Amino acid sequence: MRHLFLILVLTFFMACQSNPKTEKLKHQNQTLMQGTTGNKAQVRAFFQYLEDKDIPAMVDLFSDNGEQINPYASGLFPNGAKGKKALMNYWEPVPQNFDGMEFTIEELLETENTNLIYVKYRGKIQLKNDAGFYENQYYSTFRFNNDGKITEYVEIFNPIVAAKAFGLIDSIN
Repeated sequence: MRHLFLILVLTFFMACQSNPKTEKLKHQNQTLMQGTTGNKAQVRAFFQYLEDKDIPAMVDLFSDNGEQINPYASGLFPNGAKGKKALMNYWEPVPQNFDGMEFTIEELLETENTNLIYVKYRGKIQLKNDAGFYENQYYSTFRFNNDGKITEYVEIFNPIVAAKAFGLIDSIN
């Protein structure tokens, strides 16, 4: 009887091991874990620090000569910043201009080069004095050095949406 019980337990265990549902759950858990480690975790931290208005922590994610590039600044916004001091000067006043920032990541993809991450996300920024929200869709790339520090952050956004939100449509170059 004991022998039969052992065979049944082993059979059940082996069936669970090869069960497609079990394999799918294992894959989903591995995927979730991948999304919270390494450079992907740094990207998530970047947006979380912005939402938390913790600019020093966000800037600390960059390497000493890290850089932000805004290719579609259109003369309305700075083209970017290079180096931690310039990044701090760029970002430090931002939270004071808004009542809140929320970023929703829609896609977070690691390329073949694990030091290059692509992100598609939405920003919803609450304007001061109950003036509504500025919402835009973004595409960004993050490049990292081997120490996990950001060396380049490229922020691509729709400048027309931004110009309309801030009453700057006539200022576009």
